[in-house]
Amino acid sequence: MSRQLFLCLCMVCSMTQAVEKTSASDAHDLAYSLGASLGERLRQDVPNLQIQVLVEGLQQAYQGKPLALRDERIEQILAEHQARLTAQSTTPEVEAALQTEQKFLNEEKHRPGVQQLADGILLTELKPGKGAKAGPHGKVQVLYVGRLPDGTVFDSNGQPQWFNLDSVIDGWRSALPQMPVGAKWRLVIPSSQAYGAEGAADVIPPFTPLVFEIELLGATT
Repeated sequence: MSRQLFLCLCMVCSMTQAVEKTSASDAHDLAYSLGASLGERLRQDVPNLQIQVLVEGLQQAYQGKPLALRDERIEQILAEHQARLTAQSTTPEVEAALQTEQKFLNEEKHRPGVQQLADGILLTELKPGKGAKAGPHGKVQVLYVGRLPDGTVFDSNGQPQWFNLDSVIDGWRSALPQMPVGAKWRLVIPSSQAYGAEGAADVIPPFTPLVFEIELLGATT
């Protein structure tokens, strides 16, 4: 999904929660204001958008009705749209960062024993495991070390820690349900499955792939 559109929809949700007890007049004005704000952002992002079709999709999703397109098709279209926006806004600095990332990923891909998972995630098995696997919305208990491409450690835990898979980066959410308890893996996660174009504060620069060594100690479905 377009990052601008995603942020706008998040704003819609948060503002709606904050004014649940407004009067009918205030509720009308709130709805209009949210629509105006969303419209302004969409006018900038998607010129010549078919407004009636937008309203149809909004109504169906809001009312919990069956959608005219499959979820997979919606995700594909939004991903393609986001890629076009990124390409249009690419600066020399961004282009250099993307090239550096691609060079690193290509080098990692040719390391001995590397397997490629979905979404470009690279896996090296450091120790096999024979235990259970986490469900897609389950929890995992892990020991881990996270490094930048130059080897700098940006995060680690010295004690086993539980995480909800719904609350971790996309790369973990994709890879860890495939990992049996007892295994230790080295994962190279592309920036698109980590912190993307924004990075993370001053710790992880934009468009930075991440390298994790993860030992899975427990899992729930």
